[in-house]
Amino acid sequence: MKRPEFNASGGRGSTPGRRVRARAEWPHFAGLVLFLALAASAAPGGLPQPAHPAGRGRVFLAGAAAVDVTPTNLPVIVNGGFFTQTADQVHDRLHVRWLVLDDGRARVALGVLDTCLIPVEFADAVRARAQQLAGIPAERIMLSAVHTHSTPSLMRCLGTDADPHYPAFALPRIVDGLQRAVANLAPARVGWTVAAAPEHTHTRVWIRRPDKRLPDPFGELTVRANMHPGHQNPDTIGPSGPSDPALTLLAVQSPAGRPLAVLANYSMHYFGAPALSADYYGVFAEKLGTLLGADGAGPAFVGIMSQGTSGDQQWMDYSQPRREITRDAYAGELAQIAAEAYRKMVFHDWAPLAMRQKTLRLATRQPDAKRLAWAREMAAQLDGRPPRSLPEVYAREQLWLHENPVRAVPLQALRVGELGIAIWPCEVFALSGLKLKAQSPLQPTMNIELANAEEGYIPPPELHVLGGYNTWACRTAGLEPQAEPKILAALLGLLEKVSGQPRRPLTVTDGAYAQAVRAGKPLAYWRLEEPGGPAARNAVGARWPAVYEPGVVRWLEGPPSPAFSGRDAINRCPHFAGGRLRAKLKPPGRNSTVEFWFWNGLPHDARPVTGYLYGRGGEALALNGTAGAAGTLAYGPLTGRTVIAPKTWHHVALVREDRRVAVYLDGNPDPELTGEAAPDPSREVFFGGRSDLEATLEGRIDEIAIYPRVLPPAEIHHHYRLGRAATRAVAQTP
Repeated sequence: MKRPEFNASGGRGSTPGRRVRARAEWPHFAGLVLFLALAASAAPGGLPQPAHPAGRGRVFLAGAAAVDVTPTNLPVIVNGGFFTQTADQVHDRLHVRWLVLDDGRARVALGVLDTCLIPVEFADAVRARAQQLAGIPAERIMLSAVHTHSTPSLMRCLGTDADPHYPAFALPRIVDGLQRAVANLAPARVGWTVAAAPEHTHTRVWIRRPDKRLPDPFGELTVRANMHPGHQNPDTIGPSGPSDPALTLLAVQSPAGRPLAVLANYSMHYFGAPALSADYYGVFAEKLGTLLGADGAGPAFVGIMSQGTSGDQQWMDYSQPRREITRDAYAGELAQIAAEAYRKMVFHDWAPLAMRQKTLRLATRQPDAKRLAWAREMAAQLDGRPPRSLPEVYAREQLWLHENPVRAVPLQALRVGELGIAIWPCEVFALSGLKLKAQSPLQPTMNIELANAEEGYIPPPELHVLGGYNTWACRTAGLEPQAEPKILAALLGLLEKVSGQPRRPLTVTDGAYAQAVRAGKPLAYWRLEEPGGPAARNAVGARWPAVYEPGVVRWLEGPPSPAFSGRDAINRCPHFAGGRLRAKLKPPGRNSTVEFWFWNGLPHDARPVTGYLYGRGGEALALNGTAGAAGTLAYGPLTGRTVIAPKTWHHVALVREDRRVAVYLDGNPDPELTGEAAPDPSREVFFGGRSDLEATLEGRIDEIAIYPRVLPPAEIHHHYRLGRAATRAVAQTP
């Protein structure tokens, strides 16, 4: 959604559940039921479906249509913000766009509506009516929202109510669009591809310094994950997760090669437009048709942009100065990328279709007794008026959560040839989409979010610890912290069913650096490539796994060299934001080496010790702050000589030879510091901190190796040389 904590315009919507009383959650639903009953008695029968070409070979059919759903009764209530807004003019037209596919055995319909959010009751009503009139089973129909923040409200969202007239106005037009797409079914060829568009989406949720927390609506300083922090904000450290730059296309054309429709998918939340507007999604659709030269006889070309996993994604790159670009130009650039990918696409005369649906029952995060009492008292003061402050908004939301302890969450998966489509009813972070794509049995796979319902943000569990707008408990961020892994597992299961193939295992490839470390026979080698879960796998054996503590987020970019994971893979690593990595090993011998790469995100004047990198018993390797030679390494009373710049990658090796200790920095054969210390028999080791939680590292660590021997300076230097490109600063951080 649009709200970046307290310093930007906009906000987010909400999603009432299947079992919620209509009077409380969607006051217009009863009217829509009456409308449907009247429409059923007056409407003509379902449109005749083209005969399946049994006995005449396999024929693939496709039909598409776009129908105007712009309201005629103005002003209308617009959602997408924390508080009630209205619009009394139309900036650009709104549409529902449908793509219907038929392989001779199954027929499926994919709809994308120019709206912010779709409540489950509305989506169910559309699918039920469409099944009656178009003959497509409801479980093979998807209706998703583009997530423009400039359209009439279909549901109550935070402090905004549903528009009293628009749901009943829009529903028959949406169904009519599907009927027209069915009427346009004709023999077609189908293709799919993926293009990269890394410059057009970026992570919009950034980790703040621990001393720069922001307050939440409940009056507590909990916000360490700040949405829309501002460009190059010194109070932030770096993005809280990765981006997904994939622009995925599903396209159909006539047997003669005339473009019929393109369903595009991209993980970018919205651009921003005055109401009423389809935002950049509508501009993209128009420009793509022009670029493909799709004019001519026959049904009009239908371009469609669907919403990918963009819960934490936006077009702004906050690591750089603000980019000045218009919505029209932005959409045009993406359309150009899509058009170029379309021209290289391989089209097939036929492809199999399969679609499955499943409903999960998930708990909501319930307010405790103290918060519930606060919410009731504050909500009583509203006396029927809309909320006017964030505490009032979130007080009302606590009551909704209390009345809705469980949600029925609808999920779908679709196969179109070798393309997989995972259909989420939530606002999903890019990391979740990347995890699904990496494991999907179908390649490529696209993720369509905000489909068939709006069940709110589902951050990966690790991000709940950092707080922020996406985690504030409400109907649009209300599911249990484990909702993300549960939904992810269920969608992978559906993709297995539609493909008839098992999910792919997550694998980590070895570049030259990783191969050299393995050849050195370490006791433990933690590559730290896990996208989630509590355990870090030991890459050189089943023993000695490590454990991620709360306050460690995943899959950020590690040292940016192909020496780590190869040229075709991104080297991933965790970001430490208050937590540590800990492990228990066999008792250390008299000789050992600890080797890893690190990236510190704090300035050296932030606190007395900038951060502890490693600890074992009473020993600890730290980065000095104001209490020492700022920016240098420290081991007990020993201090290094090199000032290490923040937000750059460095290699370090701590070598113990009996009582002698030496620390080597960036492959220099001359130790950064050296001295003597009694061997410590402790079995437990910590990274990103020491045995207590004082001054934990605010930054990243990667490629940890522990050897039961002394690594000579030449071997340490060789390792550093293999990965030396990693000393560059990370591109996404200022």
